[in-house]
Amino acid sequence: MKIVKILDLTKKFGDNVAVDNISLEIEEGEIYGLLGPNGAGKSTIINIICGLISKDRGRVEILGRDSQKDPNFVKQNIGIVPQDIAIYEDLTAYENIKFFAGLYGLRGSLLKGRVEETLQFVGLTDKAKSRPSDFSGGMKRRLNIACAIAHRPKLIIMDEPTVGIDPQSRNHILQSVRKLNEMGCTIIYTSHYMEEVEEISSRVGIIDHGRVIAEGTNDELKAIVTNTNSVWITVDSANRINMDQLKAIKGVTNVEVDENLIKVYSSADINNLDKLILYFTENLVSIKNIESKTPTLESVFLTLTGRKLRD
Repeated sequence: MKIVKILDLTKKFGDNVAVDNISLEIEEGEIYGLLGPNGAGKSTIINIICGLISKDRGRVEILGRDSQKDPNFVKQNIGIVPQDIAIYEDLTAYENIKFFAGLYGLRGSLLKGRVEETLQFVGLTDKAKSRPSDFSGGMKRRLNIACAIAHRPKLIIMDEPTVGIDPQSRNHILQSVRKLNEMGCTIIYTSHYMEEVEEISSRVGIIDHGRVIAEGTNDELKAIVTNTNSVWITVDSANRINMDQLKAIKGVTNVEVDENLIKVYSSADINNLDKLILYFTENLVSIKNIESKTPTLESVFLTLTGRKLRD
């Protein structure tokens, strides 16, 4: 089932084309990483999906319903975790979740049960009666997530949910994302931390200048950049290395020698590191350092956009 279906979406702000004829689909059960440099159009797409701003042209469907014709249905089935924390500092954690869940029509014992369940899910049960003004940045982020998911939305949009928090809180949030996905939620996840997107996303869309310039799984996107892996091996001496024998190892496509640095290029679908190490050992060549140069999502992004994600 298509949770999100966008067709020929366009949005302008004056002369600036923020979203330029974009089409994309997100399947039920996906964690879809949405990446792009600042100003690429990510936030505009998210705001249109959520119904916060209108589109100029195109069609947006959420769970098969036209977002423009059935906005209430769409809003009931979406949970939004905004980049800017949206909680009330003068309410307790319990009262915050109760307020936001109440906006979706939850009442009575159902509301009470959902609030308690969500507090436990984000690890804030012991802080239920505390106010966010006393919370760390990570705890506020977790409460922000709790306020977005208490009504059990089918689609959760997380816009930079780990900005400015400590590693422990970041790990907790990433674990929460995985659990939500295992519980059946489809998630759109944006982040300036490329390693997060690479770690948790089942599929990634890269946006630049208002257009989708690449889309696919991590492996599919890496294949765009290269079909070759490289291993750089620093040795004590390259004098005892027979280049022909090294090139004869299965999968090796090329070998370069730069003094005592041996650059071995191999087909991406063949793992031959154990054979490379065995070759050096048998020829009494001492290995000082091994560095894998396998393409990362960061290198794909840089190649396609010419910019780093955090620029």
